[in-house]
Amino acid sequence: MTTASEISSRIIEAVMAQKLAPGARLGEQQLAMLFDCSRTIVREALTRLAARGIVTVSARRGWYVIEPSQEEAREAFEARRVIEMGLIRCTTEVSKTAIKQLKNHLTREKAAVRGNDVGLRSFLLGDFHVCLAECLGNSLLADTLRDFTARTTLIAMLYQSSHDAAESCDEHVRIVQALEKGDLVLAEQLMQSHIGTVQAALRLQTAAGDPLAQLRSALSPLSTPTPAPATAQELHTPVRKRGPRAAPSTDDSSTYLGALL
Repeated sequence: MTTASEISSRIIEAVMAQKLAPGARLGEQQLAMLFDCSRTIVREALTRLAARGIVTVSARRGWYVIEPSQEEAREAFEARRVIEMGLIRCTTEVSKTAIKQLKNHLTREKAAVRGNDVGLRSFLLGDFHVCLAECLGNSLLADTLRDFTARTTLIAMLYQSSHDAAESCDEHVRIVQALEKGDLVLAEQLMQSHIGTVQAALRLQTAAGDPLAQLRSALSPLSTPTPAPATAQELHTPVRKRGPRAAPSTDDSSTYLGALL
């Protein structure tokens, strides 16, 4: 029987692969049938994910994947920036084994970027940061980064990120190259730039100070065109008598409705 940990891991992977979109509903009964387990186990898995900030529950809607707000998006990227830059800063030496593991990951990344499996590509690009934490010897931060990476994946989907996958992969390559050379200062700077580039690619509203900006714009009164003032020639032109107005043609219903409106 599938365990709660396995279910939560599968959901995290699906989020990182962009197979579960923000706001996707997660029905207990459907998940129980899918994983061939009880609803109690499913509920335990979803409760764990709720504590990790990946899903949430509503009395009316049930369980569903979170839809991060703009402020939550900024906080998530700031948290990743602090964790990942701090992780590199606290590192004194990167072993050859760690570099080899990171290069193996980059090989898979490059192949995914060239391929057509968007889900695999998205997962590997996000999982690079988890792999980096593991290779630098901090499994606790690796678990934390897995959750934050899942959140930022949802943020990228929700706010239609324009960041290019190939560019992201190239930035990962440069970070690993700096680590291999032992230039930890450069690696930290590259990581800061990388996270900033990904965040800058989000299409966030600029009017963050006004939460009603979009609604205010949508509900603003429609402007009525002001008729142009009559020219001197028009003012002195005698009014000609017009004949009886022709009835609207019934052949074209749109024209007739337009006349009525």
